Amino acid sequence: MSTDTNADADAESTSNCGGSSGDSGGDSSESKCGASSSPASSSSSRCGASNSDDSGSNEKEVGATVDDFDADPGQLTAVGLGPGQPEGMTERAKTALLDADHIVGYTTYIELLPDEITEQADEIYDTPMCGEVSRTEEAIDRTLAGNDVAIVGSGDPNVYALAGLALEILESKGATASMVDFDVVPGVPAAQSCAARLGAPLVNDTVSISLSDHLVPMPEIESRLHAVASESFTITIYNPWSRKRRENFEKACEILLTHRDADTPVGIVHGAGREDEAVLITELGELEDFGEREIVDMTTTIVVGTEDTYVWDDRMVRPRGYETKYEY
Repeated sequence: MSTDTNADADAESTSNCGGSSGDSGGDSSESKCGASSSPASSSSSRCGASNSDDSGSNEKEVGATVDDFDADPGQLTAVGLGPGQPEGMTERAKTALLDADHIVGYTTYIELLPDEITEQADEIYDTPMCGEVSRTEEAIDRTLAGNDVAIVGSGDPNVYALAGLALEILESKGATASMVDFDVVPGVPAAQSCAARLGAPLVNDTVSISLSDHLVPMPEIESRLHAVASESFTITIYNPWSRKRRENFEKACEILLTHRDADTPVGIVHGAGREDEAVLITELGELEDFGEREIVDMTTTIVVGTEDTYVWDDRMVRPRGYETKYEY
């Protein structure tokens, strides 16, 4: 097994997939998957995608198309790892990863994989945060070059993850999902794994919102939060706090308090299923204070209760409604 890292700055690399790369001058990198590489003015993808100058965001413009590959495409599988620990992965996820030739993912998620999976892979390619587009295209290019590829993420591939992006990039390259035998392996989403630590806070209508303004402007997030908080939904908040998003968290707390009482139960789960897991139940009026504590960061999920959510024996409980129909 070899381990690749995001190597956009490398002056030279060779193909690992048996394809020939285009002759674009001595300053350009060769494709790892046999796609033609871009002109020397931009660094090329390990699979032939051109890298734009985006001030270190690790993102790439979609470069190679389906016509740049001669091999029969392999299988592309988006795999959800669940909460993080190996026992939290489904058997279907483990099988998909063991069957893959190449595994692609965010560095932190790759590090969560057990040795039995990483040791059998022909290649592993990882990128740091904000490399979503580059690593998804890398996975697709490797698939178009004839490899069976798994692109991994925590939780579920369809919840704030890359399954949709993979289909979008496939379409932009002139490929189809059936051409690469695209499949999605579900995983336990963060909202569910965190709720399991808190008791039973999600047994009725629930809405998830991410405070990351990487793709959605904060004014739009604020508008959504106002609309959701004014209704009787339990709210699960993803990506609540970082040094760059401190104001987003503070604004979210302010909005929630305009619609819900200060004593509304709130559950905070940091790193569910990982070694640094931490669980705490507090009240909405106290939530903003936790923004300066280690328990709240980008690996934390926050569950905000409704007017009928209560805490019993250190568990959050959201009544399902049976009490209105049955005596018990």
